[in-house]
Parts: sequence; structure tokens; C-alpha cells
Amino acid sequence: MSEPDDPRNRKGGEDGGDSAARRSAPLDLETARRRLAGARGPAYWRSLEELAQDPAFAEMLHREFPRQASEWDEGLDRRRFLQLAGASLALAGLGACTRQPLESIVPYVKQPEEIIPGRPRFFASAATLAGYATGILVESHEGRPTKIEGNPDHPASLGATDLFAQASVLGLYDPDRSQVLTELGEIRTWRDFTEALAARLRPQQALGGAGIRILTGTVTSPTLADQLRRLLERFPKAGWHQHEPAGRDGARLGSRLAFGEWIETRYDLTRADVVLCLDADLLVAGPGSVRYARDFASRRRVREGQASMSRLYVVESVPTGTGTLADHRLAVPASALPAIALALASEVGVAGVPRPAAPLLPAGAARFIAAAAADLRQHAGRGLVAAGEYAPASLHALTHAINHALGNAATTAIYTDPVEARPADQMASLHALVDDMKAGRVDLLAILGGNPIFTAPADLGFRDALLKVPLRVHLGLEDDETAEYCHWHVPQAHELETWSDARAYDGTATILQPLIEPLYGGKSAHEVLSVFLDEAPLGGHDIVRAFWRTRGGAADFEAFWRQALHDGVVPGTALPARGVTPRIENVHQAAALLAATVGAATPGAAGQATIEVNLRPDPTVHDGRFANNGWLQELPKPLTKLTWDNAVLMSPATAADLGLAAQDVVELSAGGRSVRGPVWLQPGHPERSATVHLGYGRRRGGRVASGTGFDAYPLRDPASPWLVRGATLRRTGERRALACTQEHFGMEGRNLVRTGTLAEYRRDPAFARKIEEAPPRDRNLYPGFAYEGNAWGMAIDLNACTGCNACVVACQSENNIPIVGKEQVQRGREMHWLRIDRYYEGPPETAEAHHQPVMCMQCEQAPCEVVCPVGATSHSSEGLNDM
Repeated sequence: MSEPDDPRNRKGGEDGGDSAARRSAPLDLETARRRLAGARGPAYWRSLEELAQDPAFAEMLHREFPRQASEWDEGLDRRRFLQLAGASLALAGLGACTRQPLESIVPYVKQPEEIIPGRPRFFASAATLAGYATGILVESHEGRPTKIEGNPDHPASLGATDLFAQASVLGLYDPDRSQVLTELGEIRTWRDFTEALAARLRPQQALGGAGIRILTGTVTSPTLADQLRRLLERFPKAGWHQHEPAGRDGARLGSRLAFGEWIETRYDLTRADVVLCLDADLLVAGPGSVRYARDFASRRRVREGQASMSRLYVVESVPTGTGTLADHRLAVPASALPAIALALASEVGVAGVPRPAAPLLPAGAARFIAAAAADLRQHAGRGLVAAGEYAPASLHALTHAINHALGNAATTAIYTDPVEARPADQMASLHALVDDMKAGRVDLLAILGGNPIFTAPADLGFRDALLKVPLRVHLGLEDDETAEYCHWHVPQAHELETWSDARAYDGTATILQPLIEPLYGGKSAHEVLSVFLDEAPLGGHDIVRAFWRTRGGAADFEAFWRQALHDGVVPGTALPARGVTPRIENVHQAAALLAATVGAATPGAAGQATIEVNLRPDPTVHDGRFANNGWLQELPKPLTKLTWDNAVLMSPATAADLGLAAQDVVELSAGGRSVRGPVWLQPGHPERSATVHLGYGRRRGGRVASGTGFDAYPLRDPASPWLVRGATLRRTGERRALACTQEHFGMEGRNLVRTGTLAEYRRDPAFARKIEEAPPRDRNLYPGFAYEGNAWGMAIDLNACTGCNACVVACQSENNIPIVGKEQVQRGREMHWLRIDRYYEGPPETAEAHHQPVMCMQCEQAPCEVVCPVGATSHSSEGLNDM
């Protein structure tokens, strides 16, 4: 980390510098609150510095807009000059002196009829995250995958994708991917590996595989599940464990608690008139979120003749994209959610659930609950209550009872058999594996994907336990933290190089097909498991095809196979709805578990350095698996607009109580473990709590991941992996500069975002067009352009935009836009052609967020056209810049 007085931490005099980097004193937000209270009409702001009219912010505006009002006057010292000159010589001068390898362009011996150079081809496949599939169409040029689109025929996609699917193309071509199979760091062949593994498996045959353990992530792949089933038949005493760092244990265990069996829940938002989310980022994160966002948007579009819209209530402990779309939002610490859930259950008539005493509810919660409950009762059977992925199992169980009491079951809340091949308490499963390794009961451990050395809770002691295993095998995309401690490391094939299959949130299966031969000879989990099964050497295609031949159910298997590949959907695989009812005694048990936590860990008084900490997967690098993806590292996070880092997020009021300012480094401690990270002030965040995103601080993550953020996994407790109660916070006196884009391209006094209520729209559908003063038309030396025929335009429905940033990554992928790195982002030089501005309205404590997409403008009279010496830029007769 750079020292506080290092020139790299000073951005005040640099182009587009962030005003927060130049300020260490707390902002004067009280004056801003008084000004907002006396304002007429809405007042929108993008950052706390803008709201407080901080002098540093005004200086930044003066420097950045318009036309770089003043020049950068910060000199270049001798040391920095020599560094840059040396780097230039190394990269440009010496690089030109090397002999490049001979490469040849070889034409087809026989040109395939279906391939036309320059014309893309599309193949249906799926992108998976935490085991769950989203259907995609992969664009390929001359045998190289180049772009991801959504599959309109896939129920989890309907033509859309998320940002992780869009960025997967860059992951395919990542030069830091593992490229060779190794044993203790020495390069080996696949044959060496299979022979060594077979030799270790022979003694296990007589023992029933008692010493064999397999560790995977969540498995929905029918083929992989069948292989694991057959492996356990061959070695009946072997063990299969699952560990997903950002897993769904709460939802999974909550269904078993409520119904007495594993049950999958999916939602139909097209039928929901009223939706209440209890700490659920339903529209942005989790299986089915892409489909849920599409369904929710269909009920929010204001069309001619449409009389109403659905209503969204959100109670959340962490600001989310779903919360930004809420009609009514209540921000509370996570420790207050049990009391709110109990009060809601009592209000809607769940039998036997006591209502917590009023003093145990946060301020404003009683009124919020009463209004939401009345709305839900009024729309019984057409409402929905959803619990968050990271909520405890008892809250999920009570949510099932609430939906059943309101008559929402089988209409908006649909129950099916599990999508996962083997539902389990994954944290308990990982704990059992660690216990077996510590006890010496494991002779061979195969880790198929994942990075448990980095992601497992520190309390488990996974690394020390792993070192006691005589043979450790790791299959992974990277030579990562876990590979370092394994005897064998097998490069994993990327999803775009792999034959496999996976199920979506509703159970629909998709066959994954490769777009390219594995670039580095990678292998899939199917091929590794085939060694355990002592099968003849088979490729992924033959393994997957053989499974579906036994499950196809079609007289003409070849036609079935080709149709499934073409459509990206295996017909008839969606799971049918089931009629289930929560067991009343189980609901009472869940209510008792929640009641036991009410008031048990209330936030401390103002000024005390104790705080509860929410842990969440990062919006861009997730659990750390995408940390080496430059597109995702430089992608501004939807609400904070931070890039290349995580931070300790807290409300401005909490920071003021603790005497903290943005970018002050604090130490968070819990359970004898501590981490250090910079503070970032987040409007709308609950008070007396903080949020830290996981996935940063990678030690062996690749060149892009190196040096980004801090590792928050040491704070995780297996008993409470998403909430740290009673953490202590200590100021370190240090500061760490963060790269944030929230003030870039700011313009003083321009309300670019405009909002209104449905009632205002009904009175005046054109209200958004009425601005105080229309900007003057540009004066231009070039003559006007006469458009004839088609004229192109684009409209974005802001009622539907969640600010997820998938479109930003799609634009970057489509146009090969480079990344510039943290230092250049700090200077305001990020190169995205599309950005999603985030505006706030109202005081920081209860600020409402609004998303404003700003895309590249197709210049009417582009000055680059007339000066380009090769005609690379041209203006079409239909008004598009055809570059």
C-alpha cells in the first residue's frame, strides 16, 4: 500500500480526480440536510461531496468541466521520469529485439459451406454460476468465441444475461489461466496423472473407498451427478462434499425446516401485484435473477391503457439494486430482521407466532410493517414475500409460512423438487470434511473446481487439515491458493471449451457445447471422474452424450441430441410444481429460533467502536473467482461506483459517530481475527452496521487480481457466515486511495435525471420533457446532414433498469474497449463507452437511488470523420457512425 504522502495517493491536481481523495475531514452534512429540507421539488446528487458543496468537489468540477478549465500543474519528479523511461525502453525497445515465433495462416483444405469469412455463427450453450445455468448464445468468428448473448428460448434468460456471462469471454483468453498439468510444480502429462491416480485407487477398492473424498461446488449437472452416483456405488464408503462460498444454505435449510424435506422455491413475478423482499436482492443476485428482473419489469411498464403497476417493498441490511427500485424501502441492521419477520408473520395471521414488543423494532418499522401487511392481505394470492439468499434458515422457513397464510403458494411462490443433484448443508459438509482430514481418515482428496484455501472460513483450519492428506488433486482454471497446497494440479477447461450440462433455476437442463478446442489442454470434471470410474478414456462429448442417450426418451436419439444442442434447452426437463404445506410445529420452531435472536445483539450506543458487519459476495468479482478479469475489476460497482477495490461500507452518520472519513483505513476484529480496509460512505446504509464484500485480497489470483482490495474471508464464522455480530472497529490513522467514478463527468446545476410518481405521469405523460431551459443547439462549421429513409433511436425504460451493469460489460466486450488500471481511473480516464450514473434524492439516511444510463452518442457531425486519413470513421445515410 502507498504511504499517505505518496504522490500516487494525491489526485487533486490530476485530470478527473476524485474530491474524496483530497479531503480527510468529515463532510458538513448537517447544513446539507437543512438545505434539502427547505428545497422545492426534488434535488438529485451523485456523491456526498456534491451534496455538502465541498470546496474540493467544486475545484474538481472546475478542473474537469468544461474543456479542462485549468491545466495539470503537478510536476513530474526525476524518479518518476526515470521509472517511466525505463519501462518504455523495456516494453518498446527491448521487445523489438526478440525473435518472434514463426506463425502460418493455413487455409481450409475444403472450405465448409456453412462458414462465410466475416459472418458470425451462433451456438447455444449455458453460463453457470454457483452451479445454476443461464442460457446463452455464443457468437463465433472463424472458430473463435467473441461475444455472449442471451438465449431467447431459455426460461432463465429470455434473451438477457448477467455481467458474469458477458465477461466470460475475457476469462477464456486470460493469459494467467493454468496452462500445464503439474505434480509438485513439475510438468507432467495427462497419462502420468491417470496412471498415478489409478495406482492410488487400487488399494481403496478393497476398503470400499473409505479414504476417498471428493469436494465440488454446487452440482446441478445431470451428467456429473450420475458420475458421482456411480463413483459412490463403486466406492460406497467414499465421501462427496460440496462447498460454495456464496452458497444458498439459508434457502436450502429453510425449506427443509418448513416442509420437512428439501424443496426448491421459484417465483412468478408476472402474477405478483405486491412484492415484499426481506433482505433479498431478488432482481440482481441469485439463481433466476435475470428472469425475475424481466418478469418484474413487465409489471412496471406504463403503457397506454395500463391502469396500475406492481408495488415493491424492500427491507434490507445492505443497499442493493433491488432496493433502488423499491416503492417503499426500510434500511435496518441485519440483527433487526428477525423481529421484523416475526412482526410481519403475526400481522398477516400466521398462527402461533408472537409479535415482538414495539421497543424491539427499529424506528419506523412498525408503521412500515403495518402498511406492507395490509397491502399483502388486500392482494392475497397475488402478493409475494421473498427472503434473501443470505438470510438464516429460520427466516426462510417463516417466509414460507407467510406466503402460505396469504394464499400465495402455487400462484406467485411455486414449489418443486430440488434443482440441485444432492441438496445439503454445505457448511456442515465442509466441516465434516475438515474433521476427517484432521483425523487422518482421508487418503485421497480430489477438489473439482473451487478455491477452498482462500474461501473456507478461517475457523475451520482447512489449510492445516489439507496438509495431512497423502494425495491431494486440484482441478482449477488457475494455479491458485489451493493449487499451491496440492500434489497434482490439472488445468480446467473453460466453459466455452467444455462439453457438459447444467440446470437452470426451474430445473430446465441445457447441454453446454464448446466453441473452441481447449487452449491449454484443459480437462473437465467429467474427464477427471472418468479416471475414478476406471472407464475407457473418453472425452467430454462422449461422456455427456452417453448419459443423455440413456435419458433421452426419444426414438430418434440423434434428432433429439441435435435439437437440444440447437435450442440450448433439453425439452421436458423443467421441474413440475408440487403442492406442499409448511408443518405448523416446524414453523413454531423457526419462530422460536428467530425470537431467541431478537435483542440478543443490538447495536451499541453511538460512539462505541463496536459494529455488526455484513459479508456479501462482491457485485463484480463475486466470491473471488473473477478477480483476474480486468473488465469486472474496472467495472464500477452499481451503488458505490468503486473500481479495483473493496471497502468497509457504512452510513455517513455512523462514520461521523466514529470520527471517520472516506478512505480512512480501519481494522475490523472478530473472533480473534482481523482485517484492514478503507472506509467508504454509502448513503442509505443502515446505521451502526457495516458491509464488506468478499473476493478481494487474492494472493495467487493472477496479474490483474494482484494488489487489489483486502481479504475479508478471515472474518467469516461457520455458524454465521454472512453476519459478524459485535465486531470491534479500530482507527489505524492510515488512508488508502480508492478509485471511484461517481464524480466523473459531473456537471454543475444540470438535473439530468428526472423522476415522477405514477399519479404525476397520469396527469402529464410528458412531464420528463419539461425542463427549465432547453440547451442551445450546437454551433458547428459543418453543414447539416439530410436524413432520408430510416432514422435510428434508442429508448431505455428507467422503470426497469436495476443498474446491474451487464450492458456496460456487453458494450466493452462488443467493442474491445481496453481497461486502463486503477491509477488511470483515479485520473478520470476510464474508457467505457457506456456508463450507468447513480443519483440520489433526499437526505443521506433515507436517500432514494435512481439509475441513469448514459451511452455513447452517435455524433450528428463527428469531427473525426473529416480528418481520418484512412476513412476508418464514416457516417451512414441512416445516422449511425459506422466505425
